[in-house]
Amino acid sequence: MNERYSHRERLTAITQGETPDRYAGSIWRHFYHKEATTDGLVEAMLDFQKRYDWDFMKINPRASYHVEDWGNKLDWSTSELANHIKTELAVKSVADWDKIEVLPVTAPVLSEHLRAISLIKKASDPELPLMMTIFNPLGIARNLVGSAGKLLAHLEQEPDQVKTALENITITFENYVREVRDAGADGIFYATLEWASSDLLSYEQYADLCRDRDIRIIRAAGDDALNILHVCASNNYLRELSDYPVPLVNWAAHDPTNVNLDDSFTFLGEKTAIAGLDGRGWLRHSRPGEIAHEIARIKERMTGKRFIFGPGCTVDPRIPPENLDAVRKKL
Repeated sequence: MNERYSHRERLTAITQGETPDRYAGSIWRHFYHKEATTDGLVEAMLDFQKRYDWDFMKINPRASYHVEDWGNKLDWSTSELANHIKTELAVKSVADWDKIEVLPVTAPVLSEHLRAISLIKKASDPELPLMMTIFNPLGIARNLVGSAGKLLAHLEQEPDQVKTALENITITFENYVREVRDAGADGIFYATLEWASSDLLSYEQYADLCRDRDIRIIRAAGDDALNILHVCASNNYLRELSDYPVPLVNWAAHDPTNVNLDDSFTFLGEKTAIAGLDGRGWLRHSRPGEIAHEIARIKERMTGKRFIFGPGCTVDPRIPPENLDAVRKKL
């Protein structure tokens, strides 16, 4: 394959509105059977990149790494297809929010993941951009208490107590994101989880609880960071969050309740869209030849746009490898 650009040069060209040698793309997924240990996570990320040679690596740790140092416990999965099972939550009652204090970046699980970033960086092509997954504080709080409904109930009962915990979570991850960059990541993949959606909150409620905290954590990565804002869920607030200080934006553009890919360019301005791959639809269920045809159709529509191929969320591990091969070969 005759490629004139490195992965980093290709992403830089696209984010600057230029046309590189080919389209860029990346896909990310969990490796449940490996991600419980630092070495397992590193091995899984490096092997996946070696197989497909994506244009950036979204480091995809276990989703619980944000909350384990506060007390969440899990029974680790040994299956590639099955998620871990929660066995204990840090917040069992409203009073437990007082226990959610600012964590040091040297906390065991957080520091393990800094080590993972460092090991991945050392073993990767220096021209491969790395983005570390970070959840927003409200999403982290939900994981601490176990459900969105319970978190909303606690916010109703004791708003000041929960907001103090949210502030401590924010400070923890402002500090952590700086260490993430020092460990070798080029930026963060900042996920709003289910909260930036009218299914749970009005935009005014989201802005009150999250907007300032989101931006503080994103800015902690530095002005030169290659950050991705991932606006999760259906009925999401992509348009409202499109002014966040990030160069790259990712969302489920195939979800009929969200802004579609083509319409997003009317308000994204100079931001680059990472989208196009329907991970729950044709990427999983089509044959490789059909996928190649779909990729070709998208490329025709995206000519001249700031656009990178990517899924709307972490993809199902059951997607056949040959389907991912078809994506990579057609970029």
